[in-house]
Amino acid sequence: MGEQVSGPVTRVGIVGTGVISGTYLDHLGKLPGVDVVAVADLDLARAQTIADKNPAIRAVSPEQLYAADDIEIVVNLTIPAAHAPVHQAAMEAGKHVYGEKPLAVDRAEAEPLLKYAAANNVRVGCAPDTVLGTGTQTARAVIDRGDIGVPHAATASFVTPGHELWHPAPEFYYQPGGGPVLDMGPYYVTSLVTLLGPVRRVTARAGQSKQERRIHTGPRAGTTFPVEVPTHVTGVLEHESGALTTVLMSFDVWAARLPRIEVHGTEGSLSVPDPNGFDGTVEIATAAQREWTEVPVAGGYAGAGRGVGVADMARAIRNGEPHRADGALAYHVLDVLESLLEAAVQDQPVDVASTVARPAPVPLGASPETA
Repeated sequence: MGEQVSGPVTRVGIVGTGVISGTYLDHLGKLPGVDVVAVADLDLARAQTIADKNPAIRAVSPEQLYAADDIEIVVNLTIPAAHAPVHQAAMEAGKHVYGEKPLAVDRAEAEPLLKYAAANNVRVGCAPDTVLGTGTQTARAVIDRGDIGVPHAATASFVTPGHELWHPAPEFYYQPGGGPVLDMGPYYVTSLVTLLGPVRRVTARAGQSKQERRIHTGPRAGTTFPVEVPTHVTGVLEHESGALTTVLMSFDVWAARLPRIEVHGTEGSLSVPDPNGFDGTVEIATAAQREWTEVPVAGGYAGAGRGVGVADMARAIRNGEPHRADGALAYHVLDVLESLLEAAVQDQPVDVASTVARPAPVPLGASPETA
């Protein structure tokens, strides 16, 4: 299915054929160096529907996909509660794994995955790979050039009235492993770590506006379900660099005009586009020029879509290099997010036990096959 190239191609199998799988299939099919050859789902009929539309892709059971000799990377697009067991099964079959965020529902599930991968010479990759696009990477280039001086503060905000307004089966967003922090937080914290480096300490407060939510669309419209996680969390991340980021993650806000991410330095401020997207406009205001000015694209994979992290990982495996959207980064992000929730419950700061190096920047004009 992938674009034909003269160099080596890494064959990929996808487990989980929910809504997000269509986006992955679309973008992976356009990327050089990767080729989707199989899809699997507990409901084989769903996988077969995809195979019927793509003659080069076969529909199989998850167990058959893990055992397939022609598959090198398993892309895990299951629900969060299944991320760890699917990763483990694929790695035990000798496959590299790349999954949707979060890496697992908690650190206790995630840590053994990384230990197993290291001991068995397989790799773990994890979304979000949106940070590899031109939006976050241009912002990183601006920071690394010193255009805003030394970064000392940032803000990050994600607010919505709730996914039940549009999703026909939104319950998992309100169960352990969900909530605004673990659902959308990975995009924001991955971007913040990419821009400002790892986090060493957090503090937070959390709330929940409703005990039940009502589904607004689809065949189950009108059905209510319980809310099991905090739905409004605000906190502060203290980066190892000393920079402080104020975060707000909420499913309890009807409307807002909050910026997605802003970074403030000793010589200027930077407006960073939505980290749930790959591109977007980066703007800068400096001590010399106080008006916001658009920054020309300065890095990142142009025209990227979901799955570019898989292609980046495939190239790195072939070349024996580190890949950018890796398990260590995903684990640190999960550690930060869990620590935020713990800080809210404990009503005191929580030290983040893990750390991670900032992944290598994506140079301007790079291709995931060569960068």
